[in-house]
Amino acid sequence: MSGSLGRTPESLKASGRSSEKLSLPILQGKIKRDPDGYETELQLIYKQFKASVDLFQQQAALSFSSVGSDPSVAKDLGDRAMFLAHVTPFYPKQLAEFPSQLTDLLRTSCLAMPSGLRNHVAQALILLMNRKSLVIEDLLALFLDVQCIGDRNLRKLAFSHIVQTIRKMSVTDPRHKGLQKIVISMLEQEDETKAKRALVTLCELLKKKVWLGDRHERVAIAICEACFHASPRIMVSSLRFLLDYENIEDEDDSDASDNDDDEDSKPENHVVINREAVYKANNKGTSSSKKKKQAKLQRAMKSIKKKQRASSESTTSTYSPLNHLNDPQKFAEKLLSRLQTGKSIGKTSERIETRLMMMKVIARTIGLHKLQLLSFYTYLQNYAKPHEKDVTQILAAAVQACHDGVPSDAVKPLFMQIVNQFVHDRSRPEAIAVGLNVIREMCLRIPELMTEELLQDLALYKKEHEKAISAGARSLIALFREINPSLLVKKDRGRPGGPVAKPKQFGEVNVFSDVPNVELLQKSDHESDSDEDDDDKRKMVDFDANLLSADTSLRALKRFAEAKSEQPSLDENDGILSNEDFRKIKDLQAHIRHKLTKEQRMELVKAGREDRVKYQSRTATKQKKVGGSSNKQKEHKKNMPLAAIRSKAGRSKRSKKIKKSNSGTQFRGRKAWK
Repeated sequence: MSGSLGRTPESLKASGRSSEKLSLPILQGKIKRDPDGYETELQLIYKQFKASVDLFQQQAALSFSSVGSDPSVAKDLGDRAMFLAHVTPFYPKQLAEFPSQLTDLLRTSCLAMPSGLRNHVAQALILLMNRKSLVIEDLLALFLDVQCIGDRNLRKLAFSHIVQTIRKMSVTDPRHKGLQKIVISMLEQEDETKAKRALVTLCELLKKKVWLGDRHERVAIAICEACFHASPRIMVSSLRFLLDYENIEDEDDSDASDNDDDEDSKPENHVVINREAVYKANNKGTSSSKKKKQAKLQRAMKSIKKKQRASSESTTSTYSPLNHLNDPQKFAEKLLSRLQTGKSIGKTSERIETRLMMMKVIARTIGLHKLQLLSFYTYLQNYAKPHEKDVTQILAAAVQACHDGVPSDAVKPLFMQIVNQFVHDRSRPEAIAVGLNVIREMCLRIPELMTEELLQDLALYKKEHEKAISAGARSLIALFREINPSLLVKKDRGRPGGPVAKPKQFGEVNVFSDVPNVELLQKSDHESDSDEDDDDKRKMVDFDANLLSADTSLRALKRFAEAKSEQPSLDENDGILSNEDFRKIKDLQAHIRHKLTKEQRMELVKAGREDRVKYQSRTATKQKKVGGSSNKQKEHKKNMPLAAIRSKAGRSKRSKKIKKSNSGTQFRGRKAWK
């Protein structure tokens, strides 16, 4: 039955055709060339399809064991479904109910179908949607459901179709909101498998920059809210995505995320780009072989540049779904309360890896939105110990949670614990180096944490033989040379010069009292007002002359009054400047500078150099300098290594010997006798 149409000779004679056996692909090609001539065959195959569907559903309901083992039933049904999907655009009236029948078949009998039939039906539905017989709204929920069955090939097909279809939609398409609602509602379900597939779909579309930005902020918020899902797997997947993990899926789902038709996904011949390859491409072989080699090199260069651009974009990207949180304070507090739930504070039922991810997400939220969550620093004290697993990531989270809006008293216990636990004489060199670096980063964000005695003690580590420890201590000294040199010893402050820096107090903010060059705008407004007054006087004279004329229009006078009232001055705006005002100030500055003479411009340049130190030569600054010698000067006074001394002495001895041997001899010419 699969090879032929299963028609009787009577039906063939009635349709006016011979009783030869025609395969479905041949009939499909003939229908595309002449749809009206093969309407009888179409109706016959459509009836056979309906009968096959009814038979399959009855057998699946009765759960006959022989049904699942018979491959011919499933093969006939799949072949007819694909045939009808191909010819549906040519018979829109006759096959109007076919898309809905095929959708219902996959929805109701998906579990009872064999794997091959499921894939055939899914491909037929995708073909119908590409031919615009179905829309994505009809298939999105169904394709999300069929991914939970366990059929790997069907999951890859449905997932890639959803992602590619939404990627091809326009950015301003109003259907995005309805599709997001379907996926987010499935994410909020308690079923772990469905919620996982919905989360993977959202993350993939966000990573592909399809549902990205303020227009689709509900997607980012839904991914963040998935951190509080009842399923631990959903929570871990959401935390991983928020921490910029590339792949949030399991091992069996890892190959289902990328199904693009980019050049990177195609297998490429690896070409080694070196001097020899470039020389051969330009000088060796015939002209045709040279062109092939040059084209291969160009393709390799393009792929390398493309990978470099992609890597630079991924490393410089600062986007995070946490930016779109409506209430970041509530989000951080809720996640911290889930982290702290347990018998005692600091010990939860979650694994240490999950707790670490939760700490990092909380710290990133605090640093991103400048939040105040003082209990988080107390919680971190339970883990800020050298023997803890992944202690460097915990310390990185502590640094990320510090900002200038946090009072130093709340962070001081954690800071002192890091100092006491990591930086002491009995600690390992690696722990001391890590502690010094963490102390520097915390003091960079909150300088009030450091005291004078503690800084002077930590500065003594600059003389350690371990390079990592001495480098960490020197970087700490260099930091306080810039932000607060008064805490350092005099010899560590460096050369004096310039104003002494002072750290800001807690809550101190630099506020500008006025806008630079705003007087130019005010002056131009006054000049324009004076010009308008002169114009008004002239207009009043003209108005008196033309008052009695018939051409005077009240509408024109009304438009003039409205235009006059629509131009508010700077005083009417209460000193608030718009973008137009700033643009006007910039134009006035350029206009004034263009009108200045060369002498006036030189005066402006010299006035801008008043705060600078007078230029002097290097020798003059060396003679007038105060303090010790520089590191470069000290290098000249260091003793040479023993090998260098011996080689230098050997060279001098050889040069003296050669000079001595040449000094006693003199050329006296050729002898005249034998």
